[in-house]
This record gives sequence, structure tokens and C-alpha cells, in this order.
Amino acid sequence: MNGSRIAAVGHYQPARVLTNEDLAGMVDTSDEWITSRVGIRTRHIAGPDEPVDELAAHAAAKALAGAGLAPADIDLVLVATSTAIDRSPNMAARVAARLGIPSPAAMDVNVVCAGFTHALATADHAVRAGAASRALVIGADKMSDVADWSDRTTCVLVGDGAGAAVVEASDEPRIGPVLWGSVPEMGHAVRIEGQPARFAQEGQSVYRWATTQLPAIARRACERAGLAPEDLAGVVLHQANLRIIEPLAQKLGAVNAVVARDVSESGNTSAASIPLAFSKLVEQGRISTGDPVLLFGFGGNLSYAGQVVRCP
Repeated sequence: MNGSRIAAVGHYQPARVLTNEDLAGMVDTSDEWITSRVGIRTRHIAGPDEPVDELAAHAAAKALAGAGLAPADIDLVLVATSTAIDRSPNMAARVAARLGIPSPAAMDVNVVCAGFTHALATADHAVRAGAASRALVIGADKMSDVADWSDRTTCVLVGDGAGAAVVEASDEPRIGPVLWGSVPEMGHAVRIEGQPARFAQEGQSVYRWATTQLPAIARRACERAGLAPEDLAGVVLHQANLRIIEPLAQKLGAVNAVVARDVSESGNTSAASIPLAFSKLVEQGRISTGDPVLLFGFGGNLSYAGQVVRCP
């Protein structure tokens, strides 16, 4: 085998929906203020009895079913998350136990909002190198656990959820070469730190970086796949803020692509945002099997990672 492919995807969101009107009763904000600044109207919030690994396992089970595989077919589990409470067992091991995967390599990837695309690249490398035959790659975060619900600038952004993909060997590469990197000296611009851990960010710094620096980086990810932006059928950026997604997609030049705007419904779900939005586009039939889609994550640590994949 010369490459790897995404065989199937799946996603999961908690049942509880928190609207902008609900938030207006909690902090000094309004639907107009939130939608005009970030484009978010609703977000899903997990309950205290819904841990991150449960969200991840639901999404992973859907991806496994879509691929027609059993848990025993998986030998690598990667979970991208930054909201794990415990250090050990890690989320990947907990998900494997929930699903009954017998003896996988199980690793967490903490690159915050760019976590899923980092994990997907890691799975691609492992499968192509022969270190794994089939990998379960999951992005899952419970941002409500780390939100400061008294801070109207950040609590309006966050949501909970998970998305997953099954990666397996392919006769030809259907997951393109990753382009990844970071700006470590600006890592403080997005933070989940302290005791208890709380999410905070320097919104204007992140906005300027994302809208000025990332379009050229995203174009380079397309170049590594041998495609021009106008060849893309879909663009799934980290679902941080509609005011970042829309100018970034426009500057990228993907004029023929469906651009994921799931942030409006789901809020910022960190590592879950890309697989969640991607899975929804697939489920809705807005992109078709074989279509080239750019997945591009960015944010915490001021890290980024992107690759062009073929739609399962």
C-alpha cells in the first residue's frame, strides 16, 4: 500500500442546546452582540455525567459502523483533546475500553484546536509506515468544563462535542501531506491553564494572526497535495469564529468549495470542530465520495496543521 484513506467519519453532540438568549440570562450579552461578533447562535453542552471519553466513543462508534468494521479491527486509537481532567488513563485508553478494542496503541494528542489534523497526520504516517493497519482518529472536547461562565467574551464561544474518522491503508494516497507548525512565542494568546483550568484568549491577536498569516499557509497545504485552491470541493477550517472562517476562506481562494460554517450551530468545540463539521457535510451530502477537501486546524499554542483529504 502506498497511502492511507479516510474510510468513514462520524460525529456526536450532547442533547442540551444553549442558545444566545439563554446566555443573555447568565451574563451581560445579547443575541445581536454574539452573532455580530462571532456568528454563533447555539452550542451543545454536555452534562456532568457526560465525560469527554463518552462523547468520543459515541462519535467513534458511528465512524466504525460507517466503515463496516468491528472494534477488533482497530489497532491504533488517537484522541485529540485538551479537556482531559485526569492524566491517566488517557482518553484514548478510555475510549478503547468503552468500545471494546482489544489491544490498540492508545495515545492522546494535545494540540488544542489543531489537534485533530495533527492526529490525522500521525495516523496517516503510522499506517503508511506499517506501524498500524487501521486507526481510529477522534477529536473530542468538553469546553464547558473549562469555560469561565462569568466572562462574556469567552463563554459565548464554547461548545461540546466529538468527531471521528477511521483511517486505513489505501492503494493510493487519499490523505495528503500535512503542513504543520506553530508560533511558540505567541502561545500565550490562547490558554487553558490554572487550577481549576480555565479557557482564555487574546481575541484580537488571534484574529489578526488567523486572517493575515494563515491564508498563505493553507494554500501551501493545497500545494503539497498538488492542487490549487479552486480545485477544492470543500473547506473545513477550525470552527472558531465566523469572522475568522469567512475571510480566511475568501483569501484562500477556494471559489468552488463548500465552506463549513458549523460554528453557527455548534460553537467552538476545539479539537472536535473539524471532524464534527466534516462529518456533517458528508452526512448531509454536501460533499461527495472522492471530493478533495481541505482540513485546516489552528489555534491553541498558535499551532496549525492542514492536509487535503478525499471525502469517504
